[in-house]
Amino acid sequence: MVRRANEAVAIGTFDGVHLGHRRVLEAARATGLHVRVLTFHPHPRTVVQGNLVELVSTVERRAELLRALGAAEVTVVPFTLATASQEPEEFAAEQLARADVVVAGEDFRFGSRRRGDLQLLERLGHEVIAVPLLAGVSSSEIRRLVHEGDLAGAAAQLGRPVELDGAVVPGDQRGGTLGYPTANLALDPTLLVPPYGIYAGAARPSGGEEHRAAISIGTNPHYGGSERRIEPHLLGFEGDLYGQRLVVELWERLRDEEVFASEAELVAQIARDVERTRTSIRPV
Repeated sequence: MVRRANEAVAIGTFDGVHLGHRRVLEAARATGLHVRVLTFHPHPRTVVQGNLVELVSTVERRAELLRALGAAEVTVVPFTLATASQEPEEFAAEQLARADVVVAGEDFRFGSRRRGDLQLLERLGHEVIAVPLLAGVSSSEIRRLVHEGDLAGAAAQLGRPVELDGAVVPGDQRGGTLGYPTANLALDPTLLVPPYGIYAGAARPSGGEEHRAAISIGTNPHYGGSERRIEPHLLGFEGDLYGQRLVVELWERLRDEEVFASEAELVAQIARDVERTRTSIRPV
């Protein structure tokens, strides 16, 4: 690996890029050096433990957020069982050879049997900045809050609203016939999704303008659906979104999914959802 002089490497999983992760980036930026972030995908616990860890943000969105916080470069290390079993010294020689300074949360561990720590990196000749953990803030806690539908609590830890991020694909095209066309969002199956229901928020197409959005998450029980659908209706949007990437912010849970006595009642409720969306307040 070609060494870059004067480089600070911030290392960690950074899932969700929450307020604690921001502190690591701030410490790296404070060095005044070229800031490179070293992160991992898939989630290490998914690989090592064999249990799916739902991601707070996609790896693509993670990289965008890290760059927005001042990372000049983001390196995503493919995390495999071989990565997990590397001797810590071997991992450091392979991945951190360019680092003058290594910045990480104070509990960061790496390598075989998690034997590597920041003290080892110091012994290997790196200047190390250990960033204290932010009490009560973690990706695991954010997952818990989202599963409970506490979007405001999760947003407070993220420093931004909870997001969904995916590509627009063809759906039932039923919304257009009801007067409220929706985009059918295909998500990475490992992405964290809140409970079924109707939400107020916003949606932003790739390179496009953000629009407030009323978002349905669920199976469309009024029509007897069985597959989960993520369907934002973008207020004031006209155009074709098929094939585009869409980042959707979830601000407020408006109600549960429902089965209505008639389609007319469904349309009237959607109209009320849209009006509530117009006045909904972004949580952070």
